[in-house]
Formats: sequence, C-alpha cells, structure tokens
Amino acid sequence: MRLLTHNLLACHAKSCVSTSNNFPLSFKEVQLELIEADFNEPFLRGFLNKVDWNALVVASRQLGDASLPEKGPDPTDPMIDGETLKALHHVLLEIHVIEGQMVCPNCAHIFQIRNGIPNMVSASAKC
Repeated sequence: MRLLTHNLLACHAKSCVSTSNNFPLSFKEVQLELIEADFNEPFLRGFLNKVDWNALVVASRQLGDASLPEKGPDPTDPMIDGETLKALHHVLLEIHVIEGQMVCPNCAHIFQIRNGIPNMVSASAKC
C-alpha cells in the first residue's frame, strides 16, 4: 500500500463515522519496501491539492522518512521547488507498506495490511 492510498483512508467504524477524529490512521508494526517509480511531475502537481499534507507528513515520519517539509507547497504555485516534488514523489509513490497495521486514533480499531493490501472491511463488519 502506498502512502498515496493511506492519505485517502479514514476509519469507517460506526462509532467513528460521525466524528472528525478518525483520520489519519496511524501505522504500527509495518514492513516496508521501496519500489522505484517513474517521476511524473504533472501527476504530482494535479494530485497536490487532494493531499492532506499534515497527515502525509505524520505518516511519512512514522515510517522513518523525514524528507517532506512541515509546511506543504501551494498547489497553485507553478514554481514549486523541485526537491519538494521529488520528496513528494518518493513518499507518495515509492514507499510501500507491505505488512502491518493501521490504527484509528479515535476508536483504536486495527486495520490489517497484508501483501500490501489494507483490509478496510473489518471495521464495518464488526462494529
């Protein structure tokens, strides 16, 4: 699972749906794999306004990567620093969580990640 995906996931357990504290999910006991991906600047620029920057920074730091600046770039700025775009590319597209868990900060529900696939069904089935 890439952090691109993680940045879009929130806990959907019945007890969390009506709260605003169900995002971002925290990582626990993860195994990572770095998989090189082709740099695609237009994709990064287009996706930048959809990214929750703070959640992305927290997640990348949890996984041991501190390459992103604390404050995200302005998505409308055509002169975004190339180093920031390269760091964004690396964090969003090249860091893969292969095994581990994501934990809801509100209800502590655990979502398993197996073979790079997060199981997001378990919360709605159990709650």
